[in-house]
Amino acid sequence: MINTQTHIRVARPSRDLGAAERFYVDGLGLDVVWRSTERVPGEHDLLMVGPAGGGWHFELTLDPDHPIEPSPTVDDLFVVYLGEAPDEELVRRLVECGGTRVPSHNPYWDECGVTVEDPDGYRLVLCSRTWG
Repeated sequence: MINTQTHIRVARPSRDLGAAERFYVDGLGLDVVWRSTERVPGEHDLLMVGPAGGGWHFELTLDPDHPIEPSPTVDDLFVVYLGEAPDEELVRRLVECGGTRVPSHNPYWDECGVTVEDPDGYRLVLCSRTWG
């Protein structure tokens, strides 16, 4: 069943896979795990990003024939536990790659890090704490 070796995929709709790739790959530094390379009628365009060799990845989807508008809330968070204060260069790069630095809805995340919205409005928290 589910254990420490289980791979996790989180899927989200995107308005623009190119913008999502710039944010998560060029900005955050994740790798492209897989992407669709040509348009196949009736199928979704896909971009999968994550850490090389990691146990999880994001699948960002776009169905040009029936687009789904992303509908994130202020508490839809992707939290990365850095174990140190977020590097301002990383935050600057995320903003240059299409992100928007925002105050967190939950003040805990502002005390422990920085929150940046991705181009689709989902929130990334760069947390200075460690997990566990």
